[in-house]
Amino acid sequence: MTYFTFKAYFFFSSQGHIPNYIKGDLQRFIATILVAAVFIYIIRKKPGWKIIRDGLPFGLCIAIYSNLHDTIHFANPHDIHDYLIKIDQFLFGVQPSVWAEKFIHPVATDIATFFYVLFFLWAPLLALLLYLQGDRIKFRYTMVGVILAFYMGYFGYVLFPAAPPRLVLASLFTQTLHGIPFLDEIRNSITILPSSNRGAFPSLHAGATLVALFFAWKYLRWYFWLVLPFTIGLILSTIYLRHHYVIDLIAGWGLAHLAVWLGPKAENFWTKNQLKYTPVKASQQPVGAELASTLNKMGEDKLRPYA
Repeated sequence: MTYFTFKAYFFFSSQGHIPNYIKGDLQRFIATILVAAVFIYIIRKKPGWKIIRDGLPFGLCIAIYSNLHDTIHFANPHDIHDYLIKIDQFLFGVQPSVWAEKFIHPVATDIATFFYVLFFLWAPLLALLLYLQGDRIKFRYTMVGVILAFYMGYFGYVLFPAAPPRLVLASLFTQTLHGIPFLDEIRNSITILPSSNRGAFPSLHAGATLVALFFAWKYLRWYFWLVLPFTIGLILSTIYLRHHYVIDLIAGWGLAHLAVWLGPKAENFWTKNQLKYTPVKASQQPVGAELASTLNKMGEDKLRPYA
C-alpha cells in the first residue's frame, strides 16, 4: 500500500495535477500510520488490553482496502474485466447486473445498500463474541482466517485488475439507482469512484463475509443463522448495485474456503514456532500457552476447525 500510494502521488505530481482521490489516499495513509503508532504505544503501556493488540491487524487490513483500489493500475495496467464479462455472458447468456435492472425499485435499492454496507460488521463481530466468551483459540483462528482472506484478495486485485460493472458496463444501464436521501449519500460515496478503480476480482465482500459465516457454523451456530440472510442479501446486492460480476462472487467463495482452511494452520504454525524460539511465561503469553496445552492434549488434527 505504501509503495502504490506514493507512486501514484508522485506520478500525478509530476504531471502537474494531483486528483482529489489520490490526495485522499495519501491522507488516509498518513492517518493510518498515526493511528497505528498510537495503538502500538497503548499496547506497550497497557499490555493487559489484549483486545486492542489482537484487533489491530484487522484495522490495518481495512486501511489497505480503502487505499488499494485507486492505485492498482500503477502495479498492473492489464485489465481482465473483459474476460469476466465474457465468462458471465457464457454462464448466463446475459450480464446479470444489467438483467437485474428489471427489479430496480427505490425500496429494493435501499435494502440492497443496507446489506452491502454491513459488510465490515460480520467478521469482527464474530471475533468479538468469541473473544468475550474467553475462547482465545477460536478467536485467533477466526481473525487469522479473515485477515488472510483480505490479503489474498489484495494479491488477486493486483494480479487480476478488473473494474466493476458500474464503470465498464455504464453504457448498458438505462436506470439510475436511488432511494431515500440518506442511503443515496452512502451509496454515492461508494459508487462515485475514479475510473481507475480495479478492485472487482475477487469479491472480498463475498469472501470475507463467507469466512465469517463458515467459522460461525463451526464455532457459534446461532450467529450463523443470524448472519446467513444478511450474507445472501449481500451477495445479491453486489449484482444489483453493479459492484461485481458473478464470477467475482464465485472467486470470493473459493477464497473463503481457502482462508478458512489455511487460517488455523497458519496460526498453529506461528504459535508453535513462537513458543519454540521465544519461550515466555504462560502469564505473558496466554494464547500461545493455551494453544500449546490444547495441542498436546488433543492433537492438532482434532482441532481442525473446518474440513
